[in-house]
Amino acid sequence: MSLLHEHTTATASDAFADVEVALLPTGSVEQHGPALPLGTDFLAAEAVARTAADRDDCVVLPTIPVGVSEHHRQFDGTLWTDPETFEAYVRDVVASVASHGVRKAVVVNGHGGNDEALRRAARELRREEVAFAAPWNWWAGLDDLVEAEFDTALGHADAVESSMVLAVAEDLVREAALAEAEAGASDSWGRTVHGANVGFDTADFSDSGAVGTPTDASREAGEKLLDRASEELTALVDWLTERDASALWPAEHR
Repeated sequence: MSLLHEHTTATASDAFADVEVALLPTGSVEQHGPALPLGTDFLAAEAVARTAADRDDCVVLPTIPVGVSEHHRQFDGTLWTDPETFEAYVRDVVASVASHGVRKAVVVNGHGGNDEALRRAARELRREEVAFAAPWNWWAGLDDLVEAEFDTALGHADAVESSMVLAVAEDLVREAALAEAEAGASDSWGRTVHGANVGFDTADFSDSGAVGTPTDASREAGEKLLDRASEELTALVDWLTERDASALWPAEHR
């Protein structure tokens, strides 16, 4: 069905007849150091979701750009919403597309801070048998590729995210600033004192806002990430389309 926002109500009516799964990109508008755009997370999620836009059994919904990002608030440009507000908004969007008969969805997420709210929204939608919405981070299942390409785990505004943005929105990357980002980066997420994580905000442990080694990024690695993420999303959508909605609802009381 392609992109919902490009349809008219008349063409959407016809196209919905073949749609099994709605794809809802979510992300954030938050600092990603001096080299990457504030929209890094939603740009990546949107790009991955749109790789499935040519499927007749999928519809890509408009992206929800602002997410749960208060922990980046000390850095200019960061926007955020309360987790409960974000959760309710996602739930309402999925419920609205379910009212048109599409009761399976994948929330293609680009920001880890959204995870808990997305799980709560998905749980309530399922409990009420409104829709089955699977929260899915675009980097899920890519650990082996990340390890092979970068010899590191996922950080923030790091080589992984920088590579992804180079692949999907290269003109927005300030490549000359990657070294500056790395010079002020933390080598791990958070700050621990005697076993307690006291790094509540990114500013507590990273001067530049980055975590990792962004100078290791490349467009070629980003294209590999995009391709693999697309494959994983395709497999997830296939799994959903093969299942009757009634089989996805909560189990009966035991």
